[in-house]
Amino acid sequence: MTQDIALDLGWAPSVCTLPTAERPLRVAEFDTLFADAVRAVARPDRARLRLELVFSPDHAARAAELAARENGCCSFFTFTLTVADGSLTLEVTVPPEHVDVLDALQARAGAVASP
Repeated sequence: MTQDIALDLGWAPSVCTLPTAERPLRVAEFDTLFADAVRAVARPDRARLRLELVFSPDHAARAAELAARENGCCSFFTFTLTVADGSLTLEVTVPPEHVDVLDALQARAGAVASP
């Protein structure tokens, strides 16, 4: 069963410097990473999202590269990629004024992630 996820770009904050025309491509990149690699989604607190990824060098490289590019246009994000004991975790934190963006990211990750 596939889910039809509406491409809601309204959650991109005004401080995002990524050109509007490129935003659907970035969303698609996140969706692909989520579908291919996310095993679990957790929200330890309001301003922090934890994505447990399938352990592989490819997933680590893709997550790191995407996080670096996303931080270049939305500098309020803090991404922490942890590789330890055969596990791979991507944590995303935001300041309180951007929790709505983290909510949207969590919703996308949860909707397209592999079970």
